[in-house]
Amino acid sequence: MANITKLTEKYIAEHPSIKDALKKGMINYSKLTRQIAKDIEIDLKKNFDAILIACRRYYRKVKDEAVLEKKIIGILKESKVQVKNKIIAVVLEKNIYMDDLLNMEKDAKKKQEDFRIIEGANAITIITTEEFLDRIQKSFKNKILRENKQLAEITIKSPQEIESTSGVISYLYSLFGEHGINITETMSCWTDTIFVIKEEDVGKAMGILRF
Repeated sequence: MANITKLTEKYIAEHPSIKDALKKGMINYSKLTRQIAKDIEIDLKKNFDAILIACRRYYRKVKDEAVLEKKIIGILKESKVQVKNKIIAVVLEKNIYMDDLLNMEKDAKKKQEDFRIIEGANAITIITTEEFLDRIQKSFKNKILRENKQLAEITIKSPQEIESTSGVISYLYSLFGEHGINITETMSCWTDTIFVIKEEDVGKAMGILRF
């Protein structure tokens, strides 16, 4: 029984459309039970009741997620979306001369351009506009690990409720993933959530962000 429960929960978790329908109470449990038995190749007659019970238990686990999802969508409906194109993301080795980077950042601020520095354990990522690419290449030519060009920055400006609401970022990640949009970088600053994606995906992204 325990093994059947784990297999059933794993199956539902790996099929987001089924999990979503389950959360909303839109599932025919008998049909789902038959489908799970067929897909995981176990005897339906012997395991029908066990799978059915596992499905109903899983619903009790995730039904609260539906309430949270409604709150998340409410926040996103009140959010504003801003898009900037001609963005680059350059990954540098950690052992660079920081003064050069900070001087670039100062110049960008004077021009009112974005210049974001993300420092990780093993590398530094710069997210800025295309006009700084030549300068970055000249200053750090031997320290560049990766260059991503033809990107766009999508900023979602949300109300303050986002601070106390869990799951907003994971909801957005799943939304982008379901529509085949790869996220190059993610950042946040207070109520702003920033995604860096390919320019070619902007139209698709704006479509799914209309709540």
